[in-house]
Amino acid sequence: MGTRKKVTPTRYATREPRMNAARSVNVPAYTHRVNAVMYEAMRKVMMKVLPRKAPGMTQAEMIDALAAAAPKSLFPTKGRVAWWMKTVQLDLEAKKVVLREKVRPLRWHRAK
Repeated sequence: MGTRKKVTPTRYATREPRMNAARSVNVPAYTHRVNAVMYEAMRKVMMKVLPRKAPGMTQAEMIDALAAAAPKSLFPTKGRVAWWMKTVQLDLEAKKVVLREKVRPLRWHRAK
């Protein structure tokens, strides 16, 4: 009789999460891969929370507002909210969707 081919799992056989490349305004050549579902959820909430004009929100104000508005199933702790907030904020700043005001403490608002 014939021999059976041994099936080996490939990377397509496992369910890998979708990934996005996130950039940083501080290091323009640097990108890192982040979970696309988490990134998109935080981006949507951030765009709802951030004001359209100056004065924007400080980092502490942004974390508090996002912690209240973000889905608890994805972002159960304030620490997780803060990490994703900063990742998305730096990426959107690099894409010029979010603007950093030149004041102290730093403030951010939407570009449009």
